[in-house]
Amino acid sequence: MFIGEYQHSLDDKGRLFMPAKFREELGPRFIVTRGFDHCLFVFPLNTWQSLNEQMQKLSLGSPEARAFLRLFFAGAAECEVDRQGRVLLPPYLREHAHLQADCAVIGVSNRVEIWDRALWESFRESVAETYESIAEKLIGTGL
Repeated sequence: MFIGEYQHSLDDKGRLFMPAKFREELGPRFIVTRGFDHCLFVFPLNTWQSLNEQMQKLSLGSPEARAFLRLFFAGAAECEVDRQGRVLLPPYLREHAHLQADCAVIGVSNRVEIWDRALWESFRESVAETYESIAEKLIGTGL
């Protein structure tokens, strides 16, 4: 399980330090893809395989499903951490997440998310005001 929030910076080559706790759970190779809300999703290979199996159940007759699958899987890159604990993020993924220099690396249960730090702080602040009402709605759905 991934939990916590860490602040790191991209270097000039587009490499980002991955926190040691996350590296242990991710393993030597993992998948980075386009996430939602202008972040990147990072999945261990076994979680990625499970997602792939679930996604195969989506109807190819649905234009929305086809569009989602195309962007989600075409945007994925298999990555690994170097000896210094950094991961090289492909330019198209850095562009998707608007990553410049300062980043937030957060744990979200079964995945890691990589955010531009300013976007993360803005998102966190905007949702913090409604956190309790969101929780109440989710609990009401049987969470």
